[in-house]
Amino acid sequence: MHIVPISLAALALVAWLHLVFARGIFWVFRPLPIASPATHARFVAIIPARNEAEHIEEAVRSLLSQKDIDLLQIIVVDDGSTDATAALARSAGAVAGRPQQVTVLPGEPLPAGWTGKVWALQQGADAAKRFAPDFFLFTDADIAHGERVVAGLAAQAERGHDLVSAMVELRCQSFAEKFLIPAFVYFFFQLYPPRWISDPKRATAGAAGGCVLVRPAALAAAGGLAAIRGAIIDDCALAAAAKRRGARLWLGPTARSRSLRGYGTFAAVGSMISRTAFNQLRHSAVLLLATILGMLVIYIAPIALLCARQTLATWLAATAIALMLVSYLPALRAYHRNPLWAFTLPLAALFYLGATIHSAIRYWSGRGGEWKGRHQDV
Repeated sequence: MHIVPISLAALALVAWLHLVFARGIFWVFRPLPIASPATHARFVAIIPARNEAEHIEEAVRSLLSQKDIDLLQIIVVDDGSTDATAALARSAGAVAGRPQQVTVLPGEPLPAGWTGKVWALQQGADAAKRFAPDFFLFTDADIAHGERVVAGLAAQAERGHDLVSAMVELRCQSFAEKFLIPAFVYFFFQLYPPRWISDPKRATAGAAGGCVLVRPAALAAAGGLAAIRGAIIDDCALAAAAKRRGARLWLGPTARSRSLRGYGTFAAVGSMISRTAFNQLRHSAVLLLATILGMLVIYIAPIALLCARQTLATWLAATAIALMLVSYLPALRAYHRNPLWAFTLPLAALFYLGATIHSAIRYWSGRGGEWKGRHQDV
């Protein structure tokens, strides 16, 4: 029957028309602007760190190198590390000649109901109060920031925002990273369209946890970090809590800060995704099934229908594929990839779908949210 391939192709095309034109134009990137005037605001950067000896020195040095800001204090919360994380963090401050700007705080035992990162952030925020900061900067131990990024975040906040977050540039060197990392960024902004996040009339809220600048008053109004104590996807949970209380949000990419952590293999990327994917679906088998069907219709069906023995179905599928490829080009450009990589997006979608199914299996087996020896989504 011709009606089946035509209907399926039409459904895929309608889905792509919606994604490309009615989902906040998520695929057109608006990067963090470069700040011009210096800011006199006071900042406290809080870095939760658990066994981060490989990256912590560079992360701290990048914050000590910030320009166009007057005051920046750094609090590294050593979350039960068994390596030299604490010593290397102190060393970074001493080598830079500014040990007084770096505080290494030994983490306290993890209380029931808290995830490790949120508890570390809570301890850092409590310790930061003595500096009376205008902004908290929550940043990861594996992020190196460009020298004007903090000033840029502050400038964006001064444009009327209470929480400003930047998606830093992820490492994209191995074949697996080239294949999957641009797709990860593309899917992230598809889930959390930045224009919708900035729109106070929409409930959509999101943030990228490696780089979040937030006003203490906005954090307090959202209920503080205790309000998201058990969150696995803590960045988006914080953004949602803040927006519900009237905070203005901004999210966008930046190439001026970069992740130091590599995900050089397919297994490493898959593990990163499976840690949180089923939590994103609220542990719902119904949402998981809907996701499987939706991904197959949107990304796989148009490819299969190119060979349909029905001209209309083929043309509808080809149009859907064209929209898919065009919408992926900005993400590829941001990661300096050849446009021909756009043809790999359906395969990347299949990989991420598999990682999502794996995430559900891990959750059902009591091993969800595994990170550095902790199972936090159980």
